[in-house]
Amino acid sequence: MDTREQRGMQIAATTRLRRTSEGWIVPSQSGGTSYRVRPLVPLRRALPGQTIPDYTCTCPDWEARGRDCKHVFAVEFTMRREVVSDGMVTTEEVTITYSQEWASYNRAQCQEKETFLPMLADLCSTLPSPQQSRGRPRMPLSDMTFACVYRVYEGLSARRFDSDVRESQAKGLTEVDPHFNTVLRYLRSPEMTPALRSLVELSALPLRAVEQDFAIDSTGFSTCRWERWYDAKWGKERSRQSWVKLHAMCGVRTNIVTAVEISGGHGNDSPYLVPTLATTAQNFTIREVSADKAYSSKKNHAAVDDLGGTPYIPFKGPMHAIQGVLPEMPTGTSTWHRMQYLFAYQRDTFLAHYHKRSNVETVFSMIKGKFGGALRSKSEIGQMNEILCKVVAHNLCVLIASIHELGLQIDGFAQTA
Repeated sequence: MDTREQRGMQIAATTRLRRTSEGWIVPSQSGGTSYRVRPLVPLRRALPGQTIPDYTCTCPDWEARGRDCKHVFAVEFTMRREVVSDGMVTTEEVTITYSQEWASYNRAQCQEKETFLPMLADLCSTLPSPQQSRGRPRMPLSDMTFACVYRVYEGLSARRFDSDVRESQAKGLTEVDPHFNTVLRYLRSPEMTPALRSLVELSALPLRAVEQDFAIDSTGFSTCRWERWYDAKWGKERSRQSWVKLHAMCGVRTNIVTAVEISGGHGNDSPYLVPTLATTAQNFTIREVSADKAYSSKKNHAAVDDLGGTPYIPFKGPMHAIQGVLPEMPTGTSTWHRMQYLFAYQRDTFLAHYHKRSNVETVFSMIKGKFGGALRSKSEIGQMNEILCKVVAHNLCVLIASIHELGLQIDGFAQTA
């Protein structure tokens, strides 16, 4: 899918296209204007079996190139069905909707918190506390992990969250009632990072029989830190807010996160497919992996193929530049060339699988919408642990929804592992 197709899909998904007797009126992405997309032959006069005519557009891109622009692609994405009536072919606009089991959804949302806390306590109980030979007795690692994740779930400051910590101890979910400064100290502790990573993987295990297709992408979380530098070209100081990048692989059916990696705000995406894929493959069967062009490399294609999966990753550059690809499916060639063939000659089949990648965008929307897209921690380790807490909380919410919508049974995370 090239850039114009992607922008056309975005227009069709986010704006309203108005149909007229002569064609379509498509709003402009850059301003308050609109363009008219017309077929060369009126669609209602097309005979059955006749090829749908090409379109013209009044935008500068179509007038300069004489080829399909993003507005034409937006119309094609909007029109999904043809109805044959009285020997005439009529193209109708179809609104794509997804069914929702509202009764199950409502139960999951109304009972989420009362299910979340015991489930989180059970999940954290799998963490072993490090042995201590001398010094003051340390807080149990399981209890402190519970407090950190619960605080991120609530979205409260450490002081306002202190009453929730006492309530958790009164309910028997934790053994100790730590001071709010202790919770903050553990949140920025390096020993919390591997513990939270293990909880991310463990919380996804109950769905390993459900998920076989996966998607990967990255998103940024803003921080309270700012970067300043002197711009020698313009002779003045500049500043910008720093941010941290989360690389996550998720299952496309339930939106469970199976593996994560965290990098600086300017880290590349492609190198993080292999480690997240390897972590996912330890617990899940890999059938498909969808990713955008940022992950397009021979190494990533081969990594998915080695695990028995099929990579659906678009290729960079115009497809007419591919050399040595025959109209027939090549045999005995690498995964890279086989997927090039599928992308170039069977685009509809490729896109039907590639569009599963949209689910990872849904995951990021769920995490940021529920737990916030900004980080409170100032230290790098604290920011990393805070993101991991958000992912653990998200996975538990997904499990709660799966209990009500899929009939998932979880006897305990210790038995699941």
